[in-house]
Amino acid sequence: MQGKDTTRTSWMMLLALSTAFSLSQAYRTTAAMMANQLQADFGLSSQQLGGFAGAFHFAFGAMQLFMGIGIDLHGVRRTLLTAFPFAVIGALVSALSTHYAMAVLGQVLIGVGCAPAFLVCTVFIARRFVPARFASVSGIVMALGGLGMLITATPLAWVVQVSSWRTGFLVLGGCSTIAWLIIYRVVRDVDRPADRSRESPLAALRGFGALLVVPHTLGIVALGAVTYAAFMTLRGLWLGPLLLERFGYSLVQSGNVALLVSVVSLAGPPFFGRLTATGSARRRWIVGLTLAYVVLFAVLAFAHSAAATIVASVLIGFLSGFIVLQYADVRSAYPASLTGRAMAVYTMAMFLGIGVMQWTTGAVASLARLHAVDPFTAVLGTIAVLLGAGVVAFALLPAPQMPDVT
Repeated sequence: MQGKDTTRTSWMMLLALSTAFSLSQAYRTTAAMMANQLQADFGLSSQQLGGFAGAFHFAFGAMQLFMGIGIDLHGVRRTLLTAFPFAVIGALVSALSTHYAMAVLGQVLIGVGCAPAFLVCTVFIARRFVPARFASVSGIVMALGGLGMLITATPLAWVVQVSSWRTGFLVLGGCSTIAWLIIYRVVRDVDRPADRSRESPLAALRGFGALLVVPHTLGIVALGAVTYAAFMTLRGLWLGPLLLERFGYSLVQSGNVALLVSVVSLAGPPFFGRLTATGSARRRWIVGLTLAYVVLFAVLAFAHSAAATIVASVLIGFLSGFIVLQYADVRSAYPASLTGRAMAVYTMAMFLGIGVMQWTTGAVASLARLHAVDPFTAVLGTIAVLLGAGVVAFALLPAPQMPDVT
């Protein structure tokens, strides 16, 4: 049991780590407020816009295995301090980009820099807090990280409207520099297990391979790839264009709606993190909440009422917090020795899922426009279908058989 001083120190370090996670959340939701200017400046199609937004998540997800190895071998602090400067460089490249490829490169660099931002938090919690508190503490951290989405709502919309999307990236780059300095000053690597210190990177990579052949990994990963992706694809890419084009909202009005969705989304993780269900009961909660998600995206797809759209978006924001239950499911599905790697594999699936969903919906929107179909009905309907496929896989594929220790 942690003493008061140790608990206080753990919380201080976790709050410092959360600053990088918050900036990561900000970066991944910039496209919703920048979309129209980006399309105008670079002459982008909907598919190219989806590719721009997805580049961050592809890079972020692709780096998870390497970040997991880095955390296991070198610790939370060193891994994050080494990677996060790439986010600052990427923000600068984005702000100075003169063509589409350069803007995408900026997103890739930001994705690499932010890759360990959430993973370090989950691993830190798993190692520094008792297992029974994993879901509740993770919920608090996810709410803190969600503060980054507030920056990319009304504030970013205002900056983009009075200045440009380039200024937005410069502001985020400055904030990232401050976050790096805070982490450097506050966080200390006292969490690295001693028995990992001599493991080679190749042996660690083989450990990931062993994790991927565990029977229950596939169902966990299949649902993990679509739940958070659905919310981030809405909030991070399509919410702004939906309100602008379907209902004629101004950029700042769209930003206000995004702000409301973001604020409400902050309440979801702490709420769901307090649910006491474990094992199969928790998995039933996950299935039920995902099905509610499917219904809400179907409403967004076919409702041509601004009020219904806003209500459904707000409810989706709140429900997105149930991914803390999925993380708790991962935490209890594997032995403690595989915690870092299991979190890395799951986080990789989650953020590669965002990249795939954003690219796919961009392609769907372009195809819909080509055939004179409402692109937002096509995009949001596609998200609902992908969620449905994910929850079917989660429910029908093998479930963890080990005792629930949370």
